[in-house]
Amino acid sequence: MAQTTISVILTQSPTELYKILKFEGLSSSGAEAKIAIADGLVKVNGIVERQKRKKIVDGDVVEFEGNILNISCEA
Repeated sequence: MAQTTISVILTQSPTELYKILKFEGLSSSGAEAKIAIADGLVKVNGIVERQKRKKIVDGDVVEFEGNILNISCEA
């Protein structure tokens, strides 16, 4: 399966993990994003993350369904 790399620039840091999945269009709703996280389908910095409200900050890498999200913040 081919992976897609996406650069995500946060306007607010930290941002909760489920919100990033929702805002980037990788899940259709916040509830769907929370279920995917709870089911262990999301990795943060290479480790399965089950905290729906995990704080994502500059430099983090989120992996979900073949997508790699490189997180950075507005300066």
